[in-house]
Amino acid sequence: MLKPAAAIVGQVVLYGAFAAFIGYFATNPIYRQIPDDIAVLKLSFSHLGERECRKRTQEELDKLPRNMRAPMDCPRERSDIKVELDIDGENIVTHVMQPTGLYKDGISTMYRRILVKAGTRKLSVRMQDNVKEEGWKFVKEETIDIKPAQALVIDFHPDKGGLFIK
Repeated sequence: MLKPAAAIVGQVVLYGAFAAFIGYFATNPIYRQIPDDIAVLKLSFSHLGERECRKRTQEELDKLPRNMRAPMDCPRERSDIKVELDIDGENIVTHVMQPTGLYKDGISTMYRRILVKAGTRKLSVRMQDNVKEEGWKFVKEETIDIKPAQALVIDFHPDKGGLFIK
């Protein structure tokens, strides 16, 4: 049987060796999620698609009970949302977001993480929240200088002017 002082010294040595082992592997080898000359673009959207509303005729309104005579007839279902992203003139993302929910009346969401070379890049983002309409309702084109390991977010806020890159 070991003497108590020798047991304590042994424990200190073993705990010290274990702490040194953990400390070394906590800092080495150095791990990088992305290479040194790469940046990250995050394309993130949450938006409600448009509805296909139509104006009711006077004859249709007359046939309805008085308490249901809304002038506009709007179905519950929302439109798909189409998004495209070009980097330096090359199409990187083309995506159609489906509305969520049992009746396709919920919000449409998407998230993409795109690795790009650092440097000056021309970004072009387009979005249409009613796929039955031609063209693009929201367009954002910007030339930006992306630094290595920088993370840029491309997002959409209709109350702040639409698409933005930050």
